[in-house]
Amino acid sequence: MENQLKSASQASAIRFISSSVGDNSDYNYSTKYNGSMHLALSSNHAQTTTSANKADTQDTSSHGHCIQQCYKLLTDCDVQVYRARRRKYILAKIHFFRRWINYHIRLGQSEITLTTNETSTDNSIAFSVIKDISVRSKFKIIHRNSQFCITIVTNDHINLFKLNTRDLRDQLFYSMKWKLNKFKFEHNLRSTDNSEILLKEIKNVVDFTMAIPIEDVEIRYFPLEIICEILQKQEFNSIPFVYENAIEALAPLLEKKYPSPEAYDFFTRYCRDSPRSPIVLDMFALSVQKILKHTDFSTCLPIRTLVQEYLLSLNSQNDGLQAVDNFIKRMHSPTMVCPFLRVLSNLISVCLAGIYSFFKERKRFHFENEDSCREYDTKNESQLICYTHILQTIIYRNVVKNLVEDPRCEVHQTVLGRCEGKDGWFETFCFNGNACCNDDGEMFSQMLNKLISCCCRKKSFLLSINKLLPSLMLLALRGRQSSLDTLCAMLDVDAVENHDNKLKLISILKSTSNGSNMYADTCARQRVLKQIQQKGGPRELTLAPNSIDIDLAGLLSRGPFGNLESLNLAFTDVTSACAKYIIKLPALRDLNVRSTRFGDAGLELISEHLNQLEILNLSETPVTDKGLTYLANMKMLRKLNLNSTNISDLAILILQV
Repeated sequence: MENQLKSASQASAIRFISSSVGDNSDYNYSTKYNGSMHLALSSNHAQTTTSANKADTQDTSSHGHCIQQCYKLLTDCDVQVYRARRRKYILAKIHFFRRWINYHIRLGQSEITLTTNETSTDNSIAFSVIKDISVRSKFKIIHRNSQFCITIVTNDHINLFKLNTRDLRDQLFYSMKWKLNKFKFEHNLRSTDNSEILLKEIKNVVDFTMAIPIEDVEIRYFPLEIICEILQKQEFNSIPFVYENAIEALAPLLEKKYPSPEAYDFFTRYCRDSPRSPIVLDMFALSVQKILKHTDFSTCLPIRTLVQEYLLSLNSQNDGLQAVDNFIKRMHSPTMVCPFLRVLSNLISVCLAGIYSFFKERKRFHFENEDSCREYDTKNESQLICYTHILQTIIYRNVVKNLVEDPRCEVHQTVLGRCEGKDGWFETFCFNGNACCNDDGEMFSQMLNKLISCCCRKKSFLLSINKLLPSLMLLALRGRQSSLDTLCAMLDVDAVENHDNKLKLISILKSTSNGSNMYADTCARQRVLKQIQQKGGPRELTLAPNSIDIDLAGLLSRGPFGNLESLNLAFTDVTSACAKYIIKLPALRDLNVRSTRFGDAGLELISEHLNQLEILNLSETPVTDKGLTYLANMKMLRKLNLNSTNISDLAILILQV
């Protein structure tokens, strides 16, 4: 024995395990490294410091900043274990020549389980008896190659866990530390009834969670879940400052991580019970922003409820809707170009769900009289106003306005209803309509101006808005130029369905100076039209080759052409723009636009006005399948020439049907 000790001493391989790691100090969770990072995590505090050899657990960036490595939570692995009883004297600790035993360890909720094939029973180390967990870089006295070990000290034993790599050792070490401290913290939180001790333990949990270099769903949710569960206990419900201080302590976790589903209920309840608390505005803002940017509400409905209560809390502040507006502006840009695609849809989902819940809850109440019903509506209408205001803000500023301002017809026409009997944004934003809240018809006027000035100055559209005539006349009285233009256009194409409405419309135009001038111009155009449509003139007319649209307009202005039945424009340079002159011919039966630039836009216009047309020659023109669909309205058409066009066979078959 003496020779062995002498030999070991000469080899300078003896390293002793300090018995101080198991002392009964307040810092019984301390973690000690030899020449590496020192992570001090106790029941009172959690902090991270570095020592000489930072390369053991940290990397250093090119700018000199320390970047701590993170690990995945490890719940089981294969290790070699040496277990020895704690000895009082140093010479009694030299037991390291015994063999190591291969174990499969599993980290449970309250203990570490060790399983081996050599024994039929499992060994376990309860977290309640662990005094310290530490790491050792080298144990040459144990074995020449035993470089990476973890030491677990209990009341009676020292347990050594040997692993092959430093990364695996650190991963297991931090996983053990997490499980141990989770057990300790949960026990302390559940066993205390003192609010001061509770807040102190909550601070410790948060500090420990922020310091531990482990990334896992369990670590993300455990602190929020356990703290919210404890705070909802009956003895703490009547202590407001406990809630406020606890939420302030949770702020670092809310900035870094999402709340757990269980935590959403607690935060929602707090927002509902204390809507004007500064804690709601300061601590929940970042979490709500993350939810709106990245969360799919279909996976967790309580998340949406939290956002609803937060918005109502903003609305309950002194500045009310202005606070809501400021939040919406921070969340989403004033255009549709936003890097977070979920924000707009999530906000709409939150508001629509809130409006639905409002009326659903209202149906459940049985009001004794009208006064009780009115009292309920007055008390809760602020919720409805808040949601509708948000919808108006985000839809007006971020969607509809951009659709209206888009120069492409296929884009700005999307504000019109696509299904028969279903209103679109145009009808929704109509003056005195559902979405015209404090807008004074501004959005509706913008839509109307774009549609009338671009692609909707057509009889079919003007006929369809007869139902909006009261709003149009009211806006015209207020001098809205778009409404004045629309009313004059309705007179031009005789799109006013009721004679009494026509008289009212004329009266409205005459009541304003601008409208009176526009009505005078309309009457002048009507006189010219009547002159063109008077009986008389030729029955057939052929325009000279190379003629253009202006030539046709000048020719027709010298009317009358009320008897003109056949118009030949073949081999001229007319375009679709000449259609607005052609539709003034009431008796036209035969139209030849062969080898011209007459296209889809011209077909759309003549299909609305020349229902009596029987023969149409479109050969060698740029018409497409889309233009051919307009001809379905021409019931009298019996001869159609489509030679040398790009019309597909399918479009012809559809037209025949």
